[in-house]
Amino acid sequence: MKGRVLIMAGSDSGGGAGIQADIKAVTAMGGFAATAITALTAQNTEGVHGVVAIEPAFIAQQIEVVLTDIGADALKTGMLHSAEVIGVVAAGIKKYAPGVPLVVDPVMVAKGGHRLLLSEAETALRDVLLPMSALITPNLPEAEVLAGFPVRVEADMKRAAQKLATLGAKAVLMKGGHLDGDRVVDLLFHDGRFDRFEDQRIESRSTHGTGCTLASAIAASLAQKMSLHDAVARARSYVRKAIETAPGFGRGHGPLNHAVTVRSD
Repeated sequence: MKGRVLIMAGSDSGGGAGIQADIKAVTAMGGFAATAITALTAQNTEGVHGVVAIEPAFIAQQIEVVLTDIGADALKTGMLHSAEVIGVVAAGIKKYAPGVPLVVDPVMVAKGGHRLLLSEAETALRDVLLPMSALITPNLPEAEVLAGFPVRVEADMKRAAQKLATLGAKAVLMKGGHLDGDRVVDLLFHDGRFDRFEDQRIESRSTHGTGCTLASAIAASLAQKMSLHDAVARARSYVRKAIETAPGFGRGHGPLNHAVTVRSD
């Protein structure tokens, strides 16, 4: 069950997040992953130790050559560190993949606290990329930046999702992992309604790359023509299994076990 996904994001040398997690997640879903790398990071489970930006013209070239040859059934963005990069990515999508569903993971800060999005790029993310998205997948700190108000309880999550929809996102998956409590609630806002997903929280330090992994798994399922609700449900199941069976590598926030498989029905 293939499904071509072009991922435009940064590389994680530790293999737990970024492009590396994206490729693994799409492959685990039975899809085919292609990439346009936007930045290189020297990164491990303890944090980001260095970042090298890729020239915007070369990012544009990666997007062009992939989309004009291999093509894509879905698109996914991750780390887009500057307004210029966001502009290049948006232009490439409009030119070579109009109408292809885009999943935007609004990566702003790494798990260890390192900022991955320049503050001046937040406006570009909100004004340029968000209106192009079929789905945006913010965690609560990201939702606060994009919506412009604190998101601390489930009611705030609903209000933030509706605000992002008014800004142009066709659907919003509000990830509630930052809320306190032993239950994790995610809210999917689409077609004017909310779908609520709730699970027992998994106590684990192996949570590096969960956002990248979830968004890419959703993109792969959308590429395979699954409904949005089913794509989110399948991706959440995959991420939970990947956390539960994590290998325990590293001294910090460890990687997931991306090799797990989930049923597609």
